[in-house]
Order: sequence, then C-alpha cells, then structure tokens
Amino acid sequence: MLEFPPEIEKYVKEHTKASSKALQELERETYARIYMPQMTSGQVQGQFLKMISQLVKPKYVLDIGTFTGYSAICLSEGLQEGGTLFTMDVNAELESMVRAHLEKAGVTQKVKYLIGNAVEMIPKLDVVLDLVFIDADKENYSRYYDLVIDKLRSGGIILADNVLWSGKVVESNPDAETRALIEFSDKVQADERVDNAMLTIRDGVMMIRKK
Repeated sequence: MLEFPPEIEKYVKEHTKASSKALQELERETYARIYMPQMTSGQVQGQFLKMISQLVKPKYVLDIGTFTGYSAICLSEGLQEGGTLFTMDVNAELESMVRAHLEKAGVTQKVKYLIGNAVEMIPKLDVVLDLVFIDADKENYSRYYDLVIDKLRSGGIILADNVLWSGKVVESNPDAETRALIEFSDKVQADERVDNAMLTIRDGVMMIRKK
C-alpha cells in the first residue's frame, strides 16, 4: 500500500466516520489470524465504499474478491430494499470466518457469497449490475473489466482497488502484477464508453462510470 506520513494517516482517520462495531471486530480478527491482513479495506476505504453505495442506491452489486468480507459488508449498506450483493472469492478456507461476520453484521439475507473462479462465475450472473468493486488477483483485472462492462447499466459505477500498487506503476522494470495493473488502467483510460478518475485513496482506486 502507499504510505503517507503517520500524522497524515492519523488525521485522515480522525476525520472519517468510525467503522461499525461489527467491522471493527472483523478487522481485529483479520489482523490477528489472517496472512496479509492489510488486504482488508479498513476504516477509510470502507467508509468510501459505503458512501458510494449509498449514493448509487444499487439493486445489484458485484464484489470481486471477498477476502474476509469487509468490502462486502460496506458495499451492502446502500442496497435497495430487496437488493442483492454478490461477493466472489476463490479461497474456500476463509468461508466460515466470512459467513460468521456477515451474520454479525446482519447482512446475510442480502449478500450471496460465492466461492470459485470469478472469471467463470461472472458470465453466469443474469442481472444488470449497478455497482462493481474489483479487488482480486491483479493479473485478471482487465478480464474482470471486460466481463462486467456489458452487464453494467448506463450510469453504473466500477471501482478498482490497488491501481497505484504501492507506487510500483511508475517504476521501471515492472513485474507481472504491476504490468497487468498498468494495462488495466490504460484500457480504462482509452475506453470511450466510460468516464474515469484515478483516486489516491489507500493504494489507489480507479473510479469508472459507464456513460
């Protein structure tokens, strides 16, 4: 992740609404038990995801990359009555933890947790998406984008995480993951079907609106 001066990080957190108790508990358990806990969204990005969802008021949300469920819980906050969030992850080992925290957050009835390869599962979704969050394996970002763009309604939003990749995107000799992220961002920038803005939230978020 991008590193800001500690006093700036502290100031930002102090001026962002606190996470719910359910999310605070989830974050604590993630850092206590899970490898690479920094992959969880956390307070600032979580509040951003929640507010975007509340602004969009989606009927259908797709969360690609569940991890321990933080982003899914945040994105479910803005769902319409009867709306559904689909969250996908390839890692079945975290299932019991994710389901327990979805239950604690009170969102089980509106979240469909799908375990498997998102590249294979996305084409099977027979819904028009309003909001998509991409935060999974970086080398497949462009594939995920291609799979969801035609399922997204006009005016719908895609958010893609980690697009700055700790600043590696501007370094020479990028590795495979970094090259994939650069190619994804270049693809979005050149796509006349969308408007986009790259934001310096956390590790970089590409915000995309379908025209």
